[in-house]
Amino acid sequence: MSSTGEMVSCPHRITVVSRFAPVVPAALLALALTACSAGGGGGGVHGTPGGAGVRDPYFAKAGNGGYDVGHYDLRLSYDPARRHLTGTAQLTARATKDLSAFDLDLTGLTVEEVTVEGRPARFSRAGQELTVRPREDLDRGETFQVTVRYAGTPQTVTDADGSKEGWLPTADGALALGEPTGSMAWYPGNHHPSDKASYDITVTVPDGLTAVSNGELRDRTSSGGRTTFAWHTGEPMASYLATLAIGRFEVTTPTVGERHLPAYVAVDPVSAAASRKVLAQLPEIMDWLETNFGPYPFSSTGVIVDREEDADYALETQNRPVFPGPTDTFTLVHELAHQWYGDSVTPKTWRDMWLNESFATYAEWLWGEDHGGDTAEETFRELYDHGVDAYADLWDFPPAEPSGAAHISAHPVYERGAMVLHKIRQAVGDDAFYDLVQGWAAAHRHGNVSTADFTAFVEKQAPDVDFSGIWKDWLYGDGKPDRP
Repeated sequence: MSSTGEMVSCPHRITVVSRFAPVVPAALLALALTACSAGGGGGGVHGTPGGAGVRDPYFAKAGNGGYDVGHYDLRLSYDPARRHLTGTAQLTARATKDLSAFDLDLTGLTVEEVTVEGRPARFSRAGQELTVRPREDLDRGETFQVTVRYAGTPQTVTDADGSKEGWLPTADGALALGEPTGSMAWYPGNHHPSDKASYDITVTVPDGLTAVSNGELRDRTSSGGRTTFAWHTGEPMASYLATLAIGRFEVTTPTVGERHLPAYVAVDPVSAAASRKVLAQLPEIMDWLETNFGPYPFSSTGVIVDREEDADYALETQNRPVFPGPTDTFTLVHELAHQWYGDSVTPKTWRDMWLNESFATYAEWLWGEDHGGDTAEETFRELYDHGVDAYADLWDFPPAEPSGAAHISAHPVYERGAMVLHKIRQAVGDDAFYDLVQGWAAAHRHGNVSTADFTAFVEKQAPDVDFSGIWKDWLYGDGKPDRP
């Protein structure tokens, strides 16, 4: 009962009378309060706020608790001359608990309006947290839509390791990259790899520019000096894998492999000539990857090649890896291998990053082995004997436990992670190894995994092999293991 004697309501419409009414028996009052807290229809006091962050071991505020996003519908307009972005983001989500409020991740930009189920909602900002308070509580299991209208100049984010991500202005447009947390610089969402969703990304830009994103181009229309590109990604995608490249591109749309997989290849004219020879290998590389790792997990493929000065790294953005300038064959193999390991089979937390990078790095070893280069065994032994000459930090920490957010993309995650895979191959033999890596990709297709999931899978697939030494010394062990 409120201090003013006003009626206290709950979803079950149990009424606590005013102070002028007869005293309510204690047992009945307790029953009423229990009924209120148990939940029910909207408008009650049963919900609690969703969590700000999902307790990722390296990015505590990344993601949000209390809901899962099923689909993003992003409608964007960008003016490169003013570096101004206008956006409307509609998220379709399911509440995983009774919610009185929930958070979205968004850094910078100005939020103009938020609605939940078409009704205006209160909101507040604190750092990267956009807290939304619906007019009625959301019940656990309820599917709801939240729409955010926003605008401004998107930020370039500096990572803990000094690399740049988020929204990167370019000479003729912009490039959006999101690993690990940069996607929150250009759209609000649940920005943690554990919450994957399908996407529609519709982008309007001045005529003469192209907007390239993930998935398949569903529509392209022009009006009033501006062109709109509508992209659709039907398979689940982690937000860090979403990309947007705006600029002048030479576009080709070949089909790849025996299944005639559609591809969309966009290359900045400055990088076109130097990229032609390597990009011509796309069909061969895709066939080779399917032979080794199983069926390609997505409905289209392709590549984005921008200019060398636009970014400092390549990234495995889903369906369509991004390269800053012309690339080489091994890097192309690496980023395309991520489509299986990282994009389809995605880590549950950023601690599990080695499950992405070890497979992509080992794919490079296997490509070399199959194409006249060193065998994987020779590469492994060269790394063991002389790896610190090229990678001074190689033995600084184990691949499964990076020493902080600044090191989730450090060399132990890549090279030492690949060494773990090679140790497994040594232990089980080639035939069983390829069965294992293909089975891993198939069993967790479009899902999320942890290191514990992987070690359990390996042990189940090869029950007669003792992997304890590999886990202890190579996956989790400190320092350089004894000579293999």
